[in-house]
Amino acid sequence: MAKQLLIYDRVVPVSPQRHGNKSLKAGGTFSYAKGVNSVPLMAAEFDAASQEYAVVFAGEAGSMMPVALLGLRDGENVFVDEQGKWTGKYVPAFVRQYPFVFASSDRGDTFTLCVDTTFEGLNEDGIGERLFDAAGERTQFLRNVLGFLQAYQVQYRLTRRFVQKLEDLNLLDAMEAQAVVEGGQRVKLGGFRVVNRERLRAVAGDKLAEFARSGELDLIYAHLHSLRNVNTLAQRFRTAAPDAEKKAGKPASRVPAVEEA
Repeated sequence: MAKQLLIYDRVVPVSPQRHGNKSLKAGGTFSYAKGVNSVPLMAAEFDAASQEYAVVFAGEAGSMMPVALLGLRDGENVFVDEQGKWTGKYVPAFVRQYPFVFASSDRGDTFTLCVDTTFEGLNEDGIGERLFDAAGERTQFLRNVLGFLQAYQVQYRLTRRFVQKLEDLNLLDAMEAQAVVEGGQRVKLGGFRVVNRERLRAVAGDKLAEFARSGELDLIYAHLHSLRNVNTLAQRFRTAAPDAEKKAGKPASRVPAVEEA
């Protein structure tokens, strides 16, 4: 079952048999995302996300996806504080869909709605929103969740097409970012790709016109402009990371590979 793990621990299909008595209390905390330094980002999110996150590309050739950088090192997200509050203005859709996710076992032809059973808000005490009614039918809440994930999947496919165009034109280059944190320590962040500006300028006029008409040229420049936000990560690291972590000599961080949903 191919799925994007990252913030998920134990994912099972949602069914009346398994979850007929389950309710879900959401919105209490984002602590489940505290341990990831990047999450997938859809193209439709670039405008909002690029205002405060560095938007880069990660993964293997042929399956790369945009990601929002959330931390300088593995296992840290400087946009979630110690109380589990998301301190950024925009919360990526990948984070908002939790604890639900689509999973597929047939290369994306069909999808199964799943839920992470370790989510603390999942309960049998009637707290929050019921997943199924007394007749075993999906509640409006669960139908809304399904609609959100269906829209997310549509965006996923559009985003993959966009990234594939960048790959086909050989516009993506490996890059390593470096930030100076407390005490002059330099922290390196690698394992991602960015659009090469020189090769972008050399793209044939008809291809650039296609990018412009489709709105994808705006996405490219939003990505490029967002790279300045690596400095924002360094600033957040200095104020949010525990003192012991700031002084620890950890190896360079890499962006986790993003698997197809």
